[in-house]
Amino acid sequence: MKKILLLCTLLSSSLGQSASNDAVRVTAVEGESWLNHIHRTFDETSMGKTGHLGPPAPMPGEDSSDWRLGVWSGFTAQTITLRGRDIYRLNCQGCHTESGQGAPPEINSVINPVRSTSVAVIMEQMKQRGMEMSHSDAATLARQSNEALLQRLHQGGHDMPSFSHLSDAEIRSLMAYLRQLAGVPGAEKEQITITEGPSRVGEYVVKSTCHICHAAAGPNPDPEQISEGTIPPLSTLTRRTSLPQFVRKVTLGAPIAMGTPPLPCRGRMPVFDYLSQNEAADAYLYLTLYPSHN
Repeated sequence: MKKILLLCTLLSSSLGQSASNDAVRVTAVEGESWLNHIHRTFDETSMGKTGHLGPPAPMPGEDSSDWRLGVWSGFTAQTITLRGRDIYRLNCQGCHTESGQGAPPEINSVINPVRSTSVAVIMEQMKQRGMEMSHSDAATLARQSNEALLQRLHQGGHDMPSFSHLSDAEIRSLMAYLRQLAGVPGAEKEQITITEGPSRVGEYVVKSTCHICHAAAGPNPDPEQISEGTIPPLSTLTRRTSLPQFVRKVTLGAPIAMGTPPLPCRGRMPVFDYLSQNEAADAYLYLTLYPSHN
């Protein structure tokens, strides 16, 4: 049944991407996790802690099957229309939160950097400070701020990974929403919609959120290694969990076996409840169709 579902999904995915006007090529995730790149463990960082943990492990003899009542019963891959707020949610919200305020001091707010790209906002701020500025000078500052923000998105920074997997159209849609989120006047009229296939949506989730903590590839850790803090690589996730289990883990949380002997324990992974169950399934589909290799 699982193979039939994946085959149907693959066919639907191919059809969906051919209907999209975005010719971006989906690629497998590669390399070490971002946490490993910046030499931090999960416990040493606020990354991921903008969410919340899943349910505790069931007590001995307790029935934990009730979760199935809240999990969707099927998944149909299809092309979908996304707005900038969706691009932000799928790529940025895991660290910067829904409001864009981040988790200071480690994860900065995006609000002020985005406001500094607006000529109107710059001129109003200078006026409030009792300082007059010409429109030309404000436009120069806004252009420089916009270039710096785009450079950060494309190349990353000291504590922020790059989002080089995003296309120009996706960046434009994202930037338009960031301006709306930051309250830039007139930004609500600038919003851009794009169409994406399910594999591309899954690529967003995996590369922008999962890859923060999970390396692309590596050995499959045992329960004792998990208890010691080892994070399973992305290449093992579709072997460790079925599609419904993966969706549950991402959107609702689930206990995980740790220690020797293995016992069910509350997992350390945050719950990404801002993702729909289909979007979590898109991530599983992406990992299945575009596996990482050691």
